[in-house]
Amino acid sequence: MRVFKFGGASVKDADAIRNVTTILNKFIGEPLVVVISAMGKSTNALEAIHRSIIENDGKLDQHIQKFKDFHDVIIDELFQLDRPWLKKHVSNLFEEIIPFQNQTFDDNSDELYDKLVSIGELTSTLIIDNHLKCSGLNSIWVDARTIIKTDSNFKEGRINWEQTERLVNAQLAPNVSETSVVVTQGFIASDHQNRTTTLGREGSDYSAAILSYCLDADEMFIWKDVPGVLNADPRKFPDAVKLDEVSFHEAIELAYYGASVIHPRTIQPLQRKNIRMYVKSFVNPDATGTLISQNAVTNTEIPSYITQNGQWLITIATRDFSFIVEEHLSHIFECFARHKVKIDIMQNSAVYFTAAVHNKEWRLLELIKDLQESYEVKYNSDAELITIRHYNEEIIDQLKNDRIVYMEQKTRQTYRVLLGNPSV
Repeated sequence: MRVFKFGGASVKDADAIRNVTTILNKFIGEPLVVVISAMGKSTNALEAIHRSIIENDGKLDQHIQKFKDFHDVIIDELFQLDRPWLKKHVSNLFEEIIPFQNQTFDDNSDELYDKLVSIGELTSTLIIDNHLKCSGLNSIWVDARTIIKTDSNFKEGRINWEQTERLVNAQLAPNVSETSVVVTQGFIASDHQNRTTTLGREGSDYSAAILSYCLDADEMFIWKDVPGVLNADPRKFPDAVKLDEVSFHEAIELAYYGASVIHPRTIQPLQRKNIRMYVKSFVNPDATGTLISQNAVTNTEIPSYITQNGQWLITIATRDFSFIVEEHLSHIFECFARHKVKIDIMQNSAVYFTAAVHNKEWRLLELIKDLQESYEVKYNSDAELITIRHYNEEIIDQLKNDRIVYMEQKTRQTYRVLLGNPSV
């Protein structure tokens, strides 16, 4: 059995959806579960709706109509016959947010956020499920919120594995057969009160891995707009090359350091049951792609580059310049956790603790304000964090060039450096 995941770029318009149908037709005759993301930039559009409600800016109806119009165009292009009932179904999804519209929220309205952004995945899968049926495939639509269960940590729900595995095998598995395609959503789930939760941005890969684990899948495929896992972002490194094989261990390292092609939590469920994963191109589906598996051999002669822009460098010191000790570190980490700010790289000296973070600006400003109650705090913005796996000294020298080095760390296999521009 195989689990497929198609991201937003692979279903961004009518032609892209037709391409997905073509790919799926090649695999008919074997059990198949398909996990699908929101179409194109739909999540960004839904985030705009979320902001409109929070800010009460009077543009809510305009934002909702823009979302509906985008999907109505795709529906009109996909189906020869008019589908007013399908358009109505998309409109009905927004009725669930009506009770929220007259409430007052602060910026931490994570429950509302999850309720809103889930509309993207629900809409895309409804449209694609109908297109597959019209194309002659036996498509079965499943609401992921009924089978994937998390705690109530909105925006980054933590999986209840025991309950999820039980529900997947009771409700989804009976629909999996050689003559059907099961279609469900990535990214979304629900808590014990059946409130919608999400798994974090780009969490659709994780959804596919969860289902692969629960169903004991043979293979999982992630379909991307790149030929496989590349050693660097081709937009920044024109000489980027495809990695033919990557071990689970190497994939976890790359994901941890921010490689965008793999969600950080995706690999672990696959590794536990030794499920092979392929990253393949939906543009050229017959190409080999990249195999990620337990026994894959990583080519350490090829360095991998991971870049993260928009970093903030935060430096914290005690007011009396006493040593930063365990008591201070415990309090500092508690502040970061409370504000849900993730640390990408850190180090400390006798009197300073320094961390680079990448998160929403309002959260950083609130964190800094909180820390300033107990410490002296300085910060820089617009830094770039670069991680190199399997580096050499020549690469490091070329990388630094004339840029400001805020922080660097080096281990046997990994070099990390936080860089600023001379003008910053």
